[in-house]
Amino acid sequence: MHILVTTDTVGGVWSYTRELVTGLVTRGMQVTLVSFGGVPGREQRTWLSGLPNVRYYPTGYRLEWMQESAEDVSDSVGYLLRVISECKPDLLHLSQYCFGSLDVALPKVMVAHSDVMSWSQAVRGRQPGDAWAEWYRGIVARGLAGASTVVAPSRWMLDCIEDCYGGQTTSRVIYNGRTPALFDACASKQDIAASAGRLWDEGKQTSLLLRMASAPLPIHLAGTTSLAGESSDDAIGAAGNPSGIRFEGQLAEEEMRKLLSRAAIYIAPSKYEPFGLAPLEAALSRCAIVANDIASFHEIWGEAALYFRRDDQESLVEALTQLQDNPRLRLDYANRAYERALERYTADQMVDEYVQLYSALLERRASAA
Repeated sequence: MHILVTTDTVGGVWSYTRELVTGLVTRGMQVTLVSFGGVPGREQRTWLSGLPNVRYYPTGYRLEWMQESAEDVSDSVGYLLRVISECKPDLLHLSQYCFGSLDVALPKVMVAHSDVMSWSQAVRGRQPGDAWAEWYRGIVARGLAGASTVVAPSRWMLDCIEDCYGGQTTSRVIYNGRTPALFDACASKQDIAASAGRLWDEGKQTSLLLRMASAPLPIHLAGTTSLAGESSDDAIGAAGNPSGIRFEGQLAEEEMRKLLSRAAIYIAPSKYEPFGLAPLEAALSRCAIVANDIASFHEIWGEAALYFRRDDQESLVEALTQLQDNPRLRLDYANRAYERALERYTADQMVDEYVQLYSALLERRASAA
């Protein structure tokens, strides 16, 4: 089986792609990988070295959710059609909506990792209605309509897609997964909490940590701290800088794993999180998860996380204090998160479900021929 996979190099989709492609190759499949959004750096693509049966095509085309991307989207469609013609895959696994409407006689799996309309609805309480938003909405709607199957990483995200764009003919949920062996669940924990998020991303709501009057334990915050047109120091100053928060900046994968291995608690303050790979990585590092009270976190973590009142920094402080003052309870939540991650959200489980889907689509195509 030969699968063409599209991805982007901007956020968590790249980590998702690493697990997917590695799993497919391990199962004896051939993969053509095409990336968009910017050519990845050497460290980002290290995992591709030595992987057999993978042809990789990096590109710098802008992604559809980026402003002023219409020309790049049009050019990237033409580029991808040429790659498909050259490589002749059996099936397309797509992470960009704009490719769902490609005029090719191949099964197309469209993965709805996130989208602008559901982000805006969750974060700002409304969907945008300007000219760019209408263009984007049309791109997404046509891509979804052209897919053989729409996959979302949570039931919540699938519901969002259907609310924003209408019901899909064929859809299903396949939860994201990570490889447990990549993370250290047995390291000695320190009395610190970790969190990750871009300060400029309202959906990640990192600013909630900065609004706390004081933190009951040191918090190590990883991620970009600069805002458009501002230095990191200016952005942090504008948002607030309570004592007890250490800004780690953008961490490499190995550095983030080391931080999670030391952290006793992981804070997930997001307003919008279709799945959340960072909390999963924390769970596989045996961190107790303190999460914002939003529907997707409840779906993913159930009773394995301690929730604070939605978007409420005082409730967040109370939850952190509760775990900091009760090491036994903290360990209990850490073990709950770890066990739930192993039971539900491993890369092997994710890849197996995709392979089953691919096989069913190809069998359907063969029987219709």
